Amino acid sequence: MSKIAVLVSGSGTNLRKILEKGIEVAVIISDRKCLAEDIAKEYNIPYFEFERKGISEKVCKILKGYDVKLIVLAGFLSILNGEILDKYEGRIINIHPSLLPKYSGRGMYGMKVHEKVFENGDKISGTTIHFVTKEVDAGGIIRQEVVDISEAKSADEIQKLILAREWKVYPQIIKEILDGSK
Repeated sequence: MSKIAVLVSGSGTNLRKILEKGIEVAVIISDRKCLAEDIAKEYNIPYFEFERKGISEKVCKILKGYDVKLIVLAGFLSILNGEILDKYEGRIINIHPSLLPKYSGRGMYGMKVHEKVFENGDKISGTTIHFVTKEVDAGGIIRQEVVDISEAKSADEIQKLILAREWKVYPQIIKEILDGSK
């Protein structure tokens, strides 16, 4: 199976689920100090951490040393731009915690999305796996998963429901892309 690069910024829960499903990760890159470093050590995977300024160029430079078929954003908060988008066009995917195009764009990520969904009283939400393009959260949709959140009493509860679905579907889609069936 082909290897992937995983870009992260936070707790690394999606990264861990990807690894638990046996997907081979060549390198992990973060844009800040986060728990993904511990996961990288645990799985003996090269780990790089950079500040956000110029992150796209830094990631592109690092990836030259690895033969990766796919770049997977897993809670990565920096916006990629420039050469990396051209060089890896159609080979960078992201998971977003809403049913795009709802709750999308700059500043809409993680708990901020779930708080907005709760504030608006939505009865369904979900997750979207999409290709990364120059326009934030606007790349082609690979898959959307609808989640019933009608019983959720808080944004935290919504987050738990969405994460549970992400942990199942993201590794599955990654495998399908690597196997050529997506």
